Amino acid sequence: MLSWRVLNLGDAWLADTALQRVKAGCQQVYADTPYCGPLAVFFRHESEGGLHCELKVYFSPEASVLAEQFGATACAQPARSGLGLLFGSAQAATVLFPESES
Repeated sequence: MLSWRVLNLGDAWLADTALQRVKAGCQQVYADTPYCGPLAVFFRHESEGGLHCELKVYFSPEASVLAEQFGATACAQPARSGLGLLFGSAQAATVLFPESES
Protein backbone atom coordinates (compact mmCIF):
# COMPACT_ATOMS: atom_id res chain seq x y z
CA MET A 1 0.00 0.00 0.00
CA LEU A 2 1.27 3.45 -0.88
CA SER A 3 1.73 5.98 1.90
CA TRP A 4 2.63 9.60 2.30
CA ARG A 5 6.34 10.34 2.39
CA VAL A 6 8.34 13.19 3.90
CA LEU A 7 11.73 14.63 3.01
CA ASN A 8 13.36 16.95 5.52
CA LEU A 9 15.46 19.52 3.65
CA GLY A 10 16.86 20.93 6.89
CA ASP A 11 17.31 24.58 7.80
CA ALA A 12 14.77 26.56 5.77
CA TRP A 13 17.28 29.39 5.21
CA LEU A 14 19.56 26.97 3.36
CA ALA A 15 17.04 24.70 1.65
CA ASP A 16 16.07 26.70 -1.45
CA THR A 17 18.47 24.89 -3.79
CA ALA A 18 17.29 21.49 -2.57
CA LEU A 19 13.65 22.55 -2.92
CA GLN A 20 14.27 23.66 -6.51
CA ARG A 21 15.91 20.28 -7.19
CA VAL A 22 12.79 18.49 -5.94
CA LYS A 23 10.59 20.72 -8.10
CA ALA A 24 12.76 20.03 -11.16
CA GLY A 25 12.57 16.32 -10.39
CA CYS A 26 8.78 16.54 -10.29
CA GLN A 27 8.70 18.26 -13.66
CA GLN A 28 11.02 15.67 -15.17
CA VAL A 29 9.43 12.51 -13.75
CA TYR A 30 5.82 13.62 -14.17
CA ALA A 31 6.19 15.66 -17.39
CA ASP A 32 3.65 13.51 -19.25
CA THR A 33 1.22 13.18 -16.35
CA PRO A 34 -1.85 15.44 -16.51
CA TYR A 35 -2.18 17.72 -13.48
CA CYS A 36 -5.28 16.16 -12.10
CA GLY A 37 -6.22 13.99 -9.20
CA PRO A 38 -4.22 13.41 -6.07
CA LEU A 39 -0.65 13.44 -7.43
CA ALA A 40 0.93 16.33 -5.55
CA VAL A 41 4.01 17.46 -3.67
CA PHE A 42 3.62 19.95 -0.82
CA PHE A 43 6.05 21.82 1.42
CA ARG A 44 5.88 23.46 4.83
CA HIS A 45 8.19 25.29 7.22
CA GLU A 46 8.09 23.46 10.54
CA SER A 47 9.67 24.14 13.90
CA GLU A 48 10.10 21.54 16.59
CA GLY A 49 11.43 23.88 19.23
CA GLY A 50 14.80 24.53 17.62
CA LEU A 51 16.32 27.88 16.80
CA HIS A 52 15.49 27.62 13.09
CA CYS A 53 12.59 26.02 11.28
CA GLU A 54 13.09 23.16 8.86
CA LEU A 55 11.65 22.85 5.39
CA LYS A 56 9.79 19.59 4.89
CA VAL A 57 8.48 18.26 1.60
CA TYR A 58 5.45 15.94 1.63
CA PHE A 59 4.78 13.59 -1.27
CA SER A 60 1.25 12.28 -1.76
CA PRO A 61 1.02 8.49 -2.18
CA GLU A 62 0.67 8.92 -5.95
CA ALA A 63 4.06 10.69 -6.05
CA SER A 64 5.87 7.71 -4.52
CA VAL A 65 8.17 7.18 -7.51
CA LEU A 66 9.78 10.58 -7.02
CA ALA A 67 9.69 10.32 -3.23
CA GLU A 68 11.74 7.14 -3.39
CA GLN A 69 14.29 8.78 -5.71
CA PHE A 70 14.89 11.50 -3.13
CA GLY A 71 15.01 9.08 -0.19
CA ALA A 72 11.84 10.37 1.47
CA THR A 73 10.58 8.27 4.36
CA ALA A 74 7.07 7.02 5.03
CA CYS A 75 4.95 9.20 7.28
CA ALA A 76 1.38 9.84 8.30
CA GLN A 77 -0.71 12.16 6.16
CA PRO A 78 0.27 15.71 7.14
CA ALA A 79 -2.25 18.23 8.42
CA ARG A 80 -3.44 20.56 5.64
CA SER A 81 -2.74 23.76 7.56
CA GLY A 82 0.30 25.65 6.30
CA LEU A 83 1.08 23.40 3.33
CA GLY A 84 2.17 25.04 0.09
CA LEU A 85 1.78 23.30 -3.25
CA LEU A 86 5.15 22.65 -4.90
CA PHE A 87 3.88 20.46 -7.73
CA GLY A 88 0.51 19.15 -8.86
CA SER A 89 -2.90 20.61 -9.50
CA ALA A 90 -4.77 23.10 -7.38
CA GLN A 91 -7.51 20.47 -7.02
CA ALA A 92 -5.07 18.03 -5.40
CA ALA A 93 -5.57 19.55 -1.95
CA THR A 94 -9.34 19.15 -2.28
CA VAL A 95 -8.96 15.50 -3.25
CA LEU A 96 -6.30 14.70 -0.65
CA PHE A 97 -7.78 16.73 2.21
CA PRO A 98 -11.57 16.56 1.71
CA GLU A 99 -12.26 17.26 5.40
CA SER A 100 -10.54 20.66 5.38
CA GLU A 101 -10.91 23.89 3.49
CA SER A 102 -8.13 24.90 1.10
